[in-house]
Amino acid sequence: MALSQSALSELLEAFRTGEGVNLIQDAVKLALQELIELEAASVIGAGRYERSEERKTERNGSRPRVLTTTAGDVSLRIPKLRKGSSSRAS
Repeated sequence: MALSQSALSELLEAFRTGEGVNLIQDAVKLALQELIELEAASVIGAGRYERSEERKTERNGSRPRVLTTTAGDVSLRIPKLRKGSSSRAS
């Protein structure tokens, strides 16, 4: 799973123009959200909208969470699963 071309283009354009005070915070949010999605896909056994024989469960929406970082507070979406948990620590 890779970042979408449009997301990368928007981020690059923001860096070029110097617009926006929260560029680092946005980059941190983008990277963390991508890692969360990759972990969820690993736990589920399939990516978003993907059919797979190895699928263990399904997505069931997401819940908002705020993570405090040195770059500031970052709002993230944590996937909810029908069975089990998207967190490997649980």
